[in-house]
Amino acid sequence: MLIRESVGWVLDSLHRTLGPSWDTRVEGDLLTVLHHDRSEHYLPPRRSLSFSDLLDVLERSFAAHDVPRARPLPLRWGRDTDLTVSAVQALDPLIKDGQDWVYRSGFLPQPVVRLTGQRDGHGDLRDGFLTSFVNISHIQPIKRHDEFSEVIDIWLSVLSDLGLHAKHLSLFGRLKTWRRDSVQGITLRFGHLDLTLGDVNLLWNADQPDRMAVDLGSGLERLAWARSRTDWKDLVFGPFADAAPPATLDAIRTATLLLGHGIRPGGRGAGGTTRRMINTIAPESAPLGVDAMVRFSHRYWHPIAPLHLEWPAIASAIEEEQSRRLRSSCQTAPAPS
Repeated sequence: MLIRESVGWVLDSLHRTLGPSWDTRVEGDLLTVLHHDRSEHYLPPRRSLSFSDLLDVLERSFAAHDVPRARPLPLRWGRDTDLTVSAVQALDPLIKDGQDWVYRSGFLPQPVVRLTGQRDGHGDLRDGFLTSFVNISHIQPIKRHDEFSEVIDIWLSVLSDLGLHAKHLSLFGRLKTWRRDSVQGITLRFGHLDLTLGDVNLLWNADQPDRMAVDLGSGLERLAWARSRTDWKDLVFGPFADAAPPATLDAIRTATLLLGHGIRPGGRGAGGTTRRMINTIAPESAPLGVDAMVRFSHRYWHPIAPLHLEWPAIASAIEEEQSRRLRSSCQTAPAPS
């Protein structure tokens, strides 16, 4: 798709769907959409929401727009990636293979594991990034280009129900088609003041352009952060925020998710990621053990995508892997002279 073609239909579709309350500007291929009553002043809602409450609001809001909740994908993937890294993988049969079906469609809160989060100069994850999080997604096959804008309009309503209102939101991105193997697409991003919330993608199979879908994604934790504007570590790690280095807390959180889904430590593949996470937990960084943080993480993950193991079994598996690593290091250490 040529840039001038994508500019034309995207602009026309957004104008028709969003209406006159939104200003649409294009400079070259850069699109920016802002509300007429744009404001830089944001006051967080007085009522805080737990992650489970936030998820309930999202589910009810999507349901009000006839978007049902879908069950999560398996965490172990095995196609292109060892683990599920994005809810968009539910669309693989349609947009990658050109087949007329998908694994999931609708509102999908999907636990994912990504090792690509942004890091600072010390190698620590920046605020807003985790190795595991809940990918809040609206994914669905479409037949008309206008459905892309309709998904955007639904998302703006959902965000309003969360307390993230239009006057603080923006939509921006380059109206340029990209291609990765058999998939082509256009990507736009959502912002809440200075914070990027996520993106929305129009996707299609390069050989069968009528096989189209929309993938809209954010993160449950990022949405909670945008809504509350509280300290990131306090938000995600709760009472354990200062109990250990963030890298250790993040690793325990991710290891709990992996082990809870039956992905035990191994030498490569998905199991290799589990081992890598556990090896990040230096014994001195969690001197009282991992039980409490595992229990805290289990309470977070289990309602979203039920874990197959209870928290004591997960804590034992982490400790067993740490003991194995210690024995291995002792065996390979040079004998004293």
